[in-house]
This record gives sequence, C-alpha cells and structure tokens, in this order.
Amino acid sequence: MAGMNRRAVLLIAGLYFAMPMVCALIFSIGLGTPGQGVSFDAYAGIAGAEGLAASMALTVKLALATIAVVLTVLVPALIAVRLSVPRLRPVVEMVCLLPLVVPGVALGAGISTVLRWGTDRFYGTPFFEGLVALQAPEFPVVIVLAYSLMALPLAYSTLDNGLAALDLRVLVEAARSCGSSWLRTLFFVVLPNLRGALLNASFLTLALVLGEYTVAALLGYQPFAVWIVVISGSQAQMSVAVSIVSLLGTWALLLAVAAAGRARRVKENS
Repeated sequence: MAGMNRRAVLLIAGLYFAMPMVCALIFSIGLGTPGQGVSFDAYAGIAGAEGLAASMALTVKLALATIAVVLTVLVPALIAVRLSVPRLRPVVEMVCLLPLVVPGVALGAGISTVLRWGTDRFYGTPFFEGLVALQAPEFPVVIVLAYSLMALPLAYSTLDNGLAALDLRVLVEAARSCGSSWLRTLFFVVLPNLRGALLNASFLTLALVLGEYTVAALLGYQPFAVWIVVISGSQAQMSVAVSIVSLLGTWALLLAVAAAGRARRVKENS
C-alpha cells in the first residue's frame, strides 16, 4: 500500500512539472496553431538569434563573478565561526538568510534609488566616478553585488551542511600540528573535503543568476533572463524555445553534479 501511494505521489508530481514543459514545447513547434504546421524553426534559429550571444556572455561573466564573491566571503567566514567563535553562528545564519525576506522588486528599487541619489549627490567628485564604474554596461559590478546578496541563503545552507559533515577542528589541528600554514591548511585540507558542497553552492548560484530577472530589469541591464522577456513580444516561439533549452541544460548540469557526487562517494567508500 505504501509503495502504491509513493508511486501515485511521484506520478502526480511528475505530471505537475511535465505538463507546463509539454505545453511550452507544443507552442514552440507550432503544433495546434491555426494556419501553421509543425515547425522547428524556433529551435534552428536559436544559435543566430540577435542579442543572445551578448546576453549569454554578460550572464556568464556575472555568474562567475558572483560565485567567486559568494565563496570568497562565505567559506572563510563559516570556517572561522566554527573554529573560533561558535557563539556567533546564529548571528551569521540570520544575516545570510535575511535576503530571503527581501523581495527582488524592493532590492532592485532600493539599489536604483541609491545609485540615482549617489550620482546626484557626488557629481564631480571621485565618488561619482566610482559609482559610474559600478554601473558599467560591459560588466555591472552593482549587479554582481546584488546577485551575491541574493545567493547568500542558498550558498550558506549548502556550505554549512558540508562543514557539518566534517570534523573540521580535527582536520585543521592535524594539519597545523604537521607544520602547515593557515592558507595551506585551507587550500589543501579543508577545501578538498568541501568539494561537493562548493560545487553545489556554485551550481545554485549559477542557476539563480541564469533565472534572475527583476533586479537586472529594474537596473536597465539585459542578461539572459531579461533578453528572453524582451524578445517574447516579437518572437514568442523563439523565447519559449530558448527557455526550454536553457531549462534542459540546467537539469543536465544538475544531474551531472549529482552523478559526480555519487561517483566520488562510491570511490571513497571503496
């Protein structure tokens, strides 16, 4: 009976997630559209779509920078808290989870307001030049900072669980007793044991950057998610086709990460 209930739940969940994908696929190939036969032109034209390459290049740069910022800030902080000041762990957790209660619209509107106020207030000073550099269209650092803030809850949970699975104090003390410096201990002892957590945190951050629309749109930039919405008005089938391909690519990457983690655990156990 329990097995049947489990299969029923899985079937319902599968239909819940599969039906929107099936409907999107039907629309993207023109199936059922009056006066139009089945056509895969939307998929064939993805590679040459105007603006796609530029938006993807910007998104990749933002994703790599965001992953670097999040890991550089969180990993040393979480290790230091666990080793030196465990009483501060609830404070760090609250700070890292706080972005969950801030809507993307509020964050984008707040950043936009501050940037406008700053450019007016500091016009003609070195601060003005710094604010302009933060908003450079080729690489908007302000978007990286916003995405890093939004990614904190996801990355924190993943890294904290990874650290909880380690006997961190024993690892660090053993390495230090062998004459290893703090940096060497971090890079050659702690981080290799956190490989799975680091990979999962990086993937979740990448997925957030790929799908985030609100903040980038409010600040006037056009990464991948905003580009899809922009072209949906004139090339609806193309935008749906690109969305399906990107979603399938994200799922494939997730499965690859999970498979790599399982293979690593099997190798370690053997």
